[in-house]
Order: sequence, then C-alpha cells, then structure tokens
Amino acid sequence: MITAIINGRVFDGEHVLEDTTVVLNGTRIAAVGGEPPVGADIVDARGGTLLPGLFDAHVHTSDEALALALRFGITTELEMQGMNTRSSRAHITENDSLADVRSAGFGITPPGGHPSELMPEGFKPGGHGGQDDRGDRPAPREMPLMPLSTTPEEAVAFIPRLVEAGSDYIKFMVDDGTVEGHPGLPMLDQATLTAGVAEARRHGMLTIAHTLTVDATRMAVEAGIDGFAHLFMDRPHTDEIIELIAASGAFVIPCVVLNASMTGITGSLLAEDPRVGPRLDEAWTATLNSSYNRYPQGELEDVLASVKALHDAGVDLMAGTDAAPMPLPFLGGMVHGASVHQELQYLVRAGLTPVQALRAATLTPARRFGLEDRGRVVEGLRADLLLVDGDPTTTISDTLNLREVWRRGTRTTLSPS
Repeated sequence: MITAIINGRVFDGEHVLEDTTVVLNGTRIAAVGGEPPVGADIVDARGGTLLPGLFDAHVHTSDEALALALRFGITTELEMQGMNTRSSRAHITENDSLADVRSAGFGITPPGGHPSELMPEGFKPGGHGGQDDRGDRPAPREMPLMPLSTTPEEAVAFIPRLVEAGSDYIKFMVDDGTVEGHPGLPMLDQATLTAGVAEARRHGMLTIAHTLTVDATRMAVEAGIDGFAHLFMDRPHTDEIIELIAASGAFVIPCVVLNASMTGITGSLLAEDPRVGPRLDEAWTATLNSSYNRYPQGELEDVLASVKALHDAGVDLMAGTDAAPMPLPFLGGMVHGASVHQELQYLVRAGLTPVQALRAATLTPARRFGLEDRGRVVEGLRADLLLVDGDPTTTISDTLNLREVWRRGTRTTLSPS
C-alpha cells in the first residue's frame, strides 16, 4: 500500500516544511517532497501538520498502556523500569496496534530501596490485595531480574546479567526517599554507583540515573552517568549544578508532569479537555484526576526555572511522564499518551519554543537512545507519524488535535475499542 499525505505542513523532527508531500510505502517513508505517485491512497492534510510519532522517554508500561499511548500519537515508549526487555516483547515489535517500546528492565537499587516505598502495604500487581490493584488485568509474564545491590562488586556482577536478560539500557536508583515522603531509604553509595556505571559502559550500555534531589544528581554526574530520568525538585537550581550537568554531556528527562503530581497537582485539567477525556476509560480518568502528593512543599515554578536553565545551558531535554503501567490513583496525575502532550505544554511554559519542545519528543530521544530509524520525517525511516489539525510549531497544544496516527505505515484507530 502506497499512501501520499499532501497539502500539509511538515515538522520533520528538526525543521518546518510548508506544503510538503510525504509518501509512505509499506512500513517506511518512501519520499519527502515531490509529487504523489499515481494510484497512491491520498490523505489530504490541508490545515494540518504532520509530525514524527512522539516518544514518551520515561514510562512504566504494559500492553494496555502501549495501546493507549498509540491512540494519542506516541509511537515509542522508553520504559525506565518494567517487563518489556528484548526477551519479553516479541509480541509487541510487529503489533501495529501498540506503541513500540524499549526497556531498562529493573533498575539497580539496594534491598528496601526505591521504589519499594511507593507500593501500599498488601499491593500485588494483577492480584487481589486491595481496591487499587487492578485484579482484572493480567499478571506479569514472568518475574524479571531484580538487581539488588549494596556493594560495588554486586552492582558490577549484575551488569552482564541485565544485558543478557535483554535490558536496552541500565538504570540506577539514586534516591534516599526524601521527595517520596520516606527519608532515610537505603540508597546506592558513590562507590557502588560509580562501579556500576563504569561496568555498564564497558558493555557498551547507555546509563540512566533516577535522581530527584540535587545531591543525588551530583553523585550521578560524578559517576559518569549518560542521562537523568528525572529532574531534581528538592530545591531551586544553582548555576553550579546546571553547569555540572551541562559539562557532563548528560541528557535530562524532566518529567515535569510527575514533579507537578508530587506537589499535589492533579491532571484534572487534562482530563477535562474534550480531546482527552472521551478517549480514557473510568480507571485511567480516576488516575489522571489524582496525584502522588508526596512532596507538597515542592514548587513547580522552581522546576520550570530549572528546565529553562538546563535548556539555556545546552542540555538535551526529552519529554517523559513516568506514567504507571496500569491505572492506579496512588500513582496518579499522569496517563499514557495524553500526558506527553501536557509535558510538551509544560516545556513551552518553562521557556522552550514549540519547535524546541517537539524536538524533545522526536529527534532528541531517537538520537540519544540510538533509535535512528525513527523520530524524523525522512526518506527511509519508519513510517511512525502523527497528523494533527492546526500548527503545533506555533501553538503547542495543537498536538492534541489528533487526526491520524500511523505506526509503521499502519493507521491507528484513535477511539477506544
């Protein structure tokens, strides 16, 4: 099947192209520019903008969540803790009703360390431990490798095992529980973190740190981390910490929607958007209308100022949400798919231009995570695309004006099944 998308504005992941024809042939982009081929299926994009399929660069996901993400134009999710490693996602790779996914597997953390404090007592995913555990949803396929480490030797030993188990990158939890309302949690020390990062590097693996405080961020930079899955929120930024991150070359996935939720801000405004609410079921709506509310003393404006400072310093930023794999109100304020669009709005509110925010959900994560077959509208790449009404390169909220989504050239049904 050859499809020609005509008469539309194109954001190609980096630049804006006016009235450009994009031709899809099977799973790939066959041409950008020129005339539509004779006999092609024509999609008239007049009044709209064609973009690369969006990334959510920080999720915890499931088949249900991947389907929901795709309906909002997110064609790739990057899992920062979960089950969807290479050995477990064969059923997803060519399933064009789900977003594609890459995964860290489970992050390196001490016994009793983060994220154990987030789960209420008695909670069992897929089980019957209480009203918030979605017992009607399937249990995990198999137990993942749990790399619990308290010494450099233990962390080093887990790296080749994580690689063998199919992790696409290695995540380190550097968190004493302060922001989650559980100060004093066991936490990786500097020697263990540094040794683990060095070993991951020897295996050619990208390394990512979970850090929510300035001190933990500094530890990860000292260890040589490649990127941050969060932005600190325990205090305002200083020139020193911004310069430290920038000089390291590390990227940052701020997850502003998560930090907002930590302070008690719900996703209710997003849930009320007529472009969002009707696409969510009751459970996801309840989750979006809730919040973590574990750090009410946090200041969202400080987070936004830190985002702007990082951007001004040349740090690569990516759009991520930290959405949970199933609808759980105690992990609320975010939902797969729609919350990426809200994150883009937060990035613009912080001071990025709409085009810069869009790069944070397309070109930048594709490049930094080595997924060079996507994230741009370029001949030969995957036909992962999003067509919206309006012009999100000038009005970022127009990304929610969804008209069409393609995953590997296959059109997605935008309404829930």
